[in-house]
Amino acid sequence: MIFNSVKYLFFLPVVILVYFIIPKKIRYIWLLIVSYYFYMCWNAKYALLIFFSTITTYLCGILIEILKKTGLERKKKIILSKSFVTICILLNIGILFYFKYTNFFLRNLYMFLSKVGISISVPVFDIVLPVGISFYTFQAIGYIIDVYRSEIHAEKNVFKYALFVSFFPQLVAGPIERSKNLLLQFREYTNFDIIKAKTGLITIAYGLFLKIVIADNISSVIDPLFSNPDNYSGIMLLMAVILFAFQIYCDFNGYTKIAIGSAYILGYNLNENFDSPYCALSIKDFWRRWHISLTSWFRDYVYIPLGGSRKGKIRKQINTMVIFLLSGLWHGAAWHFIAWGGVNGLFSVIEDIFSEYWYMLLERLKINYEARIYKMFQRIITFMLVDFTWLFFRANSFTSALHICKKIIKGFKLESFCNFAFIDMFTSTSAMVIIFVSLLIMIVIDILKYQGKDIMQAIFNQQLFWRWCIYWAILLLIIYWGAYGTGYEQTQFIYFQF
Repeated sequence: MIFNSVKYLFFLPVVILVYFIIPKKIRYIWLLIVSYYFYMCWNAKYALLIFFSTITTYLCGILIEILKKTGLERKKKIILSKSFVTICILLNIGILFYFKYTNFFLRNLYMFLSKVGISISVPVFDIVLPVGISFYTFQAIGYIIDVYRSEIHAEKNVFKYALFVSFFPQLVAGPIERSKNLLLQFREYTNFDIIKAKTGLITIAYGLFLKIVIADNISSVIDPLFSNPDNYSGIMLLMAVILFAFQIYCDFNGYTKIAIGSAYILGYNLNENFDSPYCALSIKDFWRRWHISLTSWFRDYVYIPLGGSRKGKIRKQINTMVIFLLSGLWHGAAWHFIAWGGVNGLFSVIEDIFSEYWYMLLERLKINYEARIYKMFQRIITFMLVDFTWLFFRANSFTSALHICKKIIKGFKLESFCNFAFIDMFTSTSAMVIIFVSLLIMIVIDILKYQGKDIMQAIFNQQLFWRWCIYWAILLLIIYWGAYGTGYEQTQFIYFQF
């Protein structure tokens, strides 16, 4: 079951209706049941993996909590607690590794041994990657580390903890929630709130607009170009890379908005995952605004334990590269994902090393780096660098990414861009109009958000007539401009594969 399906259109209202009818004391049981049903709609047997992750981390948390209250020496407590945490993390990472990285590891092991003259037969396993395994595994591991650090008490109610791991709105593609936020909310009762319901519905509608109107329409245009880059000109491939930057943002942010809106109607607050990332002034600023739940997870649970910036400048840059390479590997078992992470890491390291000298140069040249025109220059350069990295993310392989890059460089002609020679890549004039007009709407909304404008409150402040005009406008845009029809079920959210 996916958010942009008819099934979910009926599933969510039923969940909400029953949730607010039944007694408060058993509502979390209802949410747990529907969350497992939601996940089992993909593959029922893989619910066992969520159950395994839930039980191992739950028991580990309880053992750590019990250990803290015993009369053992502090040193022994630390050793035993670390042992419990290490074993639990290895078990969960081991499951993730098997399903996501086994064939990748064996394939590269075979290539390495072949180059050194060792010939072996490497089996290829028929392994289907469970949807959302990277997300709920990281969420469960984060909980264990929080308990170990005494940032939260272990949850004694196994059903509430199971709901934390499997809560359906954010189960398969995040945001990766923290126990200090979502788990604590499950310990409280929620009441129906008409304002939260309206806010949640508008948030869901905007998420559908991002996914169905923008992301899916862009997908239908650029997918053929990435599948057969030799059949298209360099200027078309360049436009495809630019459009992919917006596709992946609208696709992933669309999922996040629907998840946040669904949870908010039920009375729960999920963390924001995006904060106008394409308004960023630098690569580091971009990563503070993009996939916030994952970047903050790596920061808190990997980067800081590695030493962060506390062990010197060289160690800081090494730690930064490690985090970005791991982020690339987390996204997929392929070298082009690792390259994507590595290039982002390299840009971040270069920025960190030279930013101080850059601003010193600007001051000597008496360039006002607070001026609007300079900030616009920063945003354009940042977007260009980020968009370059997206090529490695979207391409079918590392080799394909390099091939497309060469075609863009060799085939790029400024006059072709100025003459709109890339228009031929669009299936029709109406398709082009829909994409660019809807992108303009999204960009304006992101800019307003970046400027601190409360768009939701601005809608609610309007008179009844104008509010309903806005509601109907969103609905009609989704209905008339959305991507439907044959093959629509293939347009699942991009991050489902991670």
